[in-house]
Amino acid sequence: MNEPSQYRSWVEIDLDAFRQNWEEIRRLAGDRSRILQVVKADAYGHGAIEISQHALRNGASFLGVANADEGVQLRVGGIAAPVLILSPSPLSEIDEIVKYDLMPSVSDLEFAAALSRSLEKRGMRLPVHVEVDTGMGRGGILYSEALETIRSILSLPCLDVEGIFSHLASSEIREDRLNETQWERFSKLLADLDAAGIRIPIRHFSNSGGILNFPGYGLDLVRAGIMTYGIYPSPTLNGLAGLSPVMSFKTSIVLVKEFPPGYSIGYNGTFVTKRNTRIATIPVGYGDGYGLLLSKIGEVLVRGTRVPIVGRVSMDMTTIDVTGVPECRTGDEVVLLGRQGKGYIPANEIAAKAGTISYEVLCTMGKRAPRVFVNKGKPDAVEPRLRRVFIPGEERSIARIDQIIRSCLEARANDRELGNAIYYEMLETLFGKENRQLELRSGFDYRIRVREFSEEEKQGDPGSELFFKVTTQVGYTKLLKNRVFFIGCAMTNEQLSQLFEDPACEYRWLFNTRNEQIREEDFRVQGVRIDGSPVPILRTDQTGRGLEVWCGGEELEEKLNRPVRLEIQIVTKKVKRNRLFSVYLVYPTRGLNIDFDYEGTSIRNVREVSFFSGKHLYPEVREERGKSVALSIGENDWIFPTSGVTFVWDLDL
Repeated sequence: MNEPSQYRSWVEIDLDAFRQNWEEIRRLAGDRSRILQVVKADAYGHGAIEISQHALRNGASFLGVANADEGVQLRVGGIAAPVLILSPSPLSEIDEIVKYDLMPSVSDLEFAAALSRSLEKRGMRLPVHVEVDTGMGRGGILYSEALETIRSILSLPCLDVEGIFSHLASSEIREDRLNETQWERFSKLLADLDAAGIRIPIRHFSNSGGILNFPGYGLDLVRAGIMTYGIYPSPTLNGLAGLSPVMSFKTSIVLVKEFPPGYSIGYNGTFVTKRNTRIATIPVGYGDGYGLLLSKIGEVLVRGTRVPIVGRVSMDMTTIDVTGVPECRTGDEVVLLGRQGKGYIPANEIAAKAGTISYEVLCTMGKRAPRVFVNKGKPDAVEPRLRRVFIPGEERSIARIDQIIRSCLEARANDRELGNAIYYEMLETLFGKENRQLELRSGFDYRIRVREFSEEEKQGDPGSELFFKVTTQVGYTKLLKNRVFFIGCAMTNEQLSQLFEDPACEYRWLFNTRNEQIREEDFRVQGVRIDGSPVPILRTDQTGRGLEVWCGGEELEEKLNRPVRLEIQIVTKKVKRNRLFSVYLVYPTRGLNIDFDYEGTSIRNVREVSFFSGKHLYPEVREERGKSVALSIGENDWIFPTSGVTFVWDLDL
């Protein structure tokens, strides 16, 4: 951003550079290895929620955090993708791990047993990854004890050992023999597991240094951290990939003063002017992560020119000598980390001056400043500081969140009673259960085609005179969460409610019938497509909650946790005496088109009764008398649950 900022100081996150780095990581990882995006420590200071969302859009299969608190922050921020806790967890985190569907790494049998007991009480199962210590000497089961410990973990009733991993201690130093030693130990353990008939699906070993230095260590998954943010794990690795720094830390000059020789600047007078000197004050200090150790040795960019820090860095202010930039003035942008014009101050340089590493610089720099996310050269999102700070337990509780939502609805409706009514109808009914994930959809396209049964079809079903044949094509874009899912058809509201509770149920239908169960010929899923490709229909089951048509397969693995376009075609019956057809939106949806086509039937005088919540309460309605009625809402406009439309008609008998 070149224009003056509205913020005291700010951190710019270049999403174009982030995407470029991801392309490099995909190239280096190859087709075999999936990628885990490490977002611990607020995504190394870059903003965990936004970075997670963009990583998932670029193909991340997992997100990695350091503890349950960070995982909960992602869940509260609307992230539904698999979240792996990379560090050992204390027993006190088990409740949050289970409640928020986080994936712990297991480093000892005691924790695994306690986790399994907690899950058993809830009637749940949870995937875990086993960490093995092959030479880091930190987390993980000691490699020599790992085989027997894994056997014991596998015997626990509620844990699914989905992954196994180890962590390289010196991956940034290619010549360090410890890397080979760790790889040999891990490889031997995997071979011993195979020999014992134990096959753990996801094996991972490489961090950023491993990706760059040891391509043969990739296995099933790689954990990409510092390099996704455009920083090499060590300056010695510069150039091994085409990485671009993602973070810049910026502020503005708030004061400029002229001083005579002999004037002391800052605490304790550690700098005294020797000549007429022009000093600018910037509103950044060690409270913002710009370290005290940078006093008198740090540099910043003003109008593309490097200028020195003078005096002592204080908590909230720092002074710089701008004598060499006589044209600078109050309000000018100052870059502490990143590029300005032809000038560049990299994280590695700041780290060297402060006697630390670039990881610490990124994690602490601008820690109380908002993150401004720049996409295609323009700011397109801002993440305020308070969104990045972890939400305390009381604020995070379901009751507290409910109260916040109620208050917002009351204020919007300007009526407490009405606000409460909206709350109960829109949220309590659909999302009242703590373990139900909120889904977002876009481009909702719903096309209903009502027709009379043909003479040939009537011969196969004598009762068809009492029904219309209804073909429905449903399409929407969403994040794919299950490689195998089902489309459910319920006979009662109670059964429909049960379908809503199952996360594997992708789409639900209510079919009123006097039969004891729904016949397959009354409800047929003719086809399912994802991103235009057919999805196999695996089987059809009659259950206590209706008819379930299961679809999917291993071929959807690569699409998991990515936005996909899902299309479903259903053929069913509509009782003629029931002269209405309803369409409901049960998830927040952006963009809508609903088309009711009844041409050539005995239906007449069709009326639409719509009920929509959102910015646009009244959709655009297009009617072609005797043929169709269609409704639409713009592709960028959100519609909130529960919204929908009911088509009502008369019938020529």
